[in-house]
Amino acid sequence: MRIFMLTIGTRGDVQPFVALGEAYVQRGHEVTLCTSQSFAPMITERGLSYAYIDDSILQFMGSESGGMAVERGGGLLTWMRSALELSRQIRPHFRQMLDEAWQAAVAAQPDMILYHPKALGGFDIAQKLGIPGFLVLLQPIYLATAEFPMMLFPDWPLGSWYNRVTYRVTPLLQAAQMGIVNAWRRQTLGLPKRSLFRGELRRLDNGRPVPVLHAYSRHVIPQPPDWPDTAVTTGYWFLDQHSSWTPPDDLRRFLQIGPPPVYIGFGSIAGKNPHETAQRVIDALVVSGERGLIATGWGGLETNRLPDNIFQIDVVPHDWLFKHISAVVHHGGAGTTAAGLRAGKPSILCPFFGDQPLWARRITALGVGPEPVPQKELTAANLATAIRTATNDLLMRQRAAKLGEAIRAEKGTEQAIAFIARHLAAPQ
Repeated sequence: MRIFMLTIGTRGDVQPFVALGEAYVQRGHEVTLCTSQSFAPMITERGLSYAYIDDSILQFMGSESGGMAVERGGGLLTWMRSALELSRQIRPHFRQMLDEAWQAAVAAQPDMILYHPKALGGFDIAQKLGIPGFLVLLQPIYLATAEFPMMLFPDWPLGSWYNRVTYRVTPLLQAAQMGIVNAWRRQTLGLPKRSLFRGELRRLDNGRPVPVLHAYSRHVIPQPPDWPDTAVTTGYWFLDQHSSWTPPDDLRRFLQIGPPPVYIGFGSIAGKNPHETAQRVIDALVVSGERGLIATGWGGLETNRLPDNIFQIDVVPHDWLFKHISAVVHHGGAGTTAAGLRAGKPSILCPFFGDQPLWARRITALGVGPEPVPQKELTAANLATAIRTATNDLLMRQRAAKLGEAIRAEKGTEQAIAFIARHLAAPQ
């Protein structure tokens, strides 16, 4: 079987697809993953074929304008305002991304497609090619439920009616790009435009529900009982480092000369002033008295003249590194959240926007981390307090370790493949 995967975003949006793709390759299937060029080496070294999308959107998110947008944080209205502003600035790149994805799909001649909604075109490509399409989500955002509100809304105790109604705005998340998508559908795919309010949960060509895979753990967010059987929570799709990977000598020495350090990293985003953020992080470690590992990311935290008890790293596989630390401080991206929980270490989340506050709330509710420290409230003092709690609260550490055991026992990619196989075998 020829499988086409489409995603866009940071490493946390791409790595789960690589993990699932590798599992399919090991079963003898051909897998093509279409995403930003920066991830090509990671994709091809796992036996997948890479299909090109340029890095323009990633580069913009790492720019000053992108940093200012994510630093706003906030709920639905703030998110939509930022999305509209960003859309105006990178509108040509969205159209280019759609064209490149379509060209890659035609070349791959796939039998099915799995796609992240941020890549915009997966739903439409499945329709045009007449192949099964599977929507892949890294957080619960599309399917309405009475159990909890859509993640951009406050978690108010107003009951099931409130929770359900919040999902009616989910289609609006693509409002800023719908004009681009419809122009592309008409001009490139030869398809009629689609309504924004129709959403992507039901196909336009045959009216059938679109199967939805949620690539996170039921132990973190239980699957709602009111979801249809076309939706599943599979467990995380983890990509372990190659067995041949070895840590740098200076990192190994730092880990050996003292107690386990606290890891601090904000992924590929650190707001509009990463220098100030880095200084607050350093001061927090000094105040807490803990050793620290500071990850720079893709232009995130930048540091100079670090104290002897703080070590700076660039890219180190989380599945190796997190075995050697005492706690994880991060922005709340889905990928880093999953890695920290899997390792069984307490987590301190410092969210910016999007799904990050959702994971922060779940960490606190599960008792595996202290109250979150939103980026707008990040100071050396309150981060130091959170670090002390995460490193000294024995019950919290025990709960984190137990949750890690449960997550490590899940087989997310196997569950995903079984779910997909059932739907492919169902009468069409």
